[in-house]
Amino acid sequence: MADTLNERSQNILEAIVEDYIASAEPVGSRAISRKHNLNLSPASVRNVMADLEEMGLLCSPHTSSGRIPTRQGFQYYIDTLLEVRNLNRNEKQNLRNSYRFKNMRMEDIMQEVGRVLSGLSQYTGLVMAPKFISTVFRQIEFIRLSQRRLLVIYVSESGLVQNKVIEADPTLTAQDLEQVSNYLNSELNGLSIQEVRIKLKRELQEDRIRYDQLKKHALKLSSAALQDEVEDLLYVSGASLMLGQPEFSTPEQMRRLIKTFESKKILIELLDRGQSAQGVQIFIGSESSHIDLEGCSLITSNFSNQKGAIGTLGVIGPVRMNYSQVVPIVDFTAQLISRVLDREVEKK
Repeated sequence: MADTLNERSQNILEAIVEDYIASAEPVGSRAISRKHNLNLSPASVRNVMADLEEMGLLCSPHTSSGRIPTRQGFQYYIDTLLEVRNLNRNEKQNLRNSYRFKNMRMEDIMQEVGRVLSGLSQYTGLVMAPKFISTVFRQIEFIRLSQRRLLVIYVSESGLVQNKVIEADPTLTAQDLEQVSNYLNSELNGLSIQEVRIKLKRELQEDRIRYDQLKKHALKLSSAALQDEVEDLLYVSGASLMLGQPEFSTPEQMRRLIKTFESKKILIELLDRGQSAQGVQIFIGSESSHIDLEGCSLITSNFSNQKGAIGTLGVIGPVRMNYSQVVPIVDFTAQLISRVLDREVEKK
């Protein structure tokens, strides 16, 4: 039914959505008639609002005479009515100037992106680093923690650092571990983790490694360090800004949001969903199927380097988010970070 809306109904729905985004209050027919140049009386607006409510695009909260958009109403607005303008040259330069990447480690760059996204949008900024399997090998180091335990430090070509503790032969000396690291760094440099895993599996099956103890130790240690998936790195900035939104003002709503931000699992699942798509993705409210994110929307975009390592950044806010403002910020930031990652790789 919603796809058959005539121009008048579309104009009124658009006015209600945008007024609700600005005020967080139900929108009445008199306000629509007075504020927007629609040349319609309050009675005419009320009739259209009633039709939109029947279609499931609006609802009446409590006993208020005003209406607010439903999730379906927001979806229609985003799919059909939302006009996302391109940032002009000055806005792009101001956005570039908001970031301070000079001499930063990759982890710090990710945190900086989340901080700026949160500050510009006044919602919560999210950045998920490229998945371990998509990263490109640059360096590995082994540090003995105890007789049988080693700390493995893996550095990707873009500068991301992953740490892992593994079991190891207690007879390996510090010199052995240094030789193992040197061998792996020369043999595996420039390969994706997927390529590394294939190479390790193939070489571990070859008979000749039985006669080369160094290579045997190197393959076993690197296999133990790089075979398993590493926990996704997710950076969350400005979580407290969500708690200041009127939609999340009750203690129960606050507890749910805090729990979600602390566990990160649900956020990672949603960001994962956006990784297979191109461009900006918008997930609205209960579309996420997670009750803990009821009333929230997430705007995401992917970033990548020339080697194809893909990460995701975004902004999470109330469904009543200012999409026209946030979408171009997320989109341009993803393009900007992709270029930064390429420069980081070229430095190596």
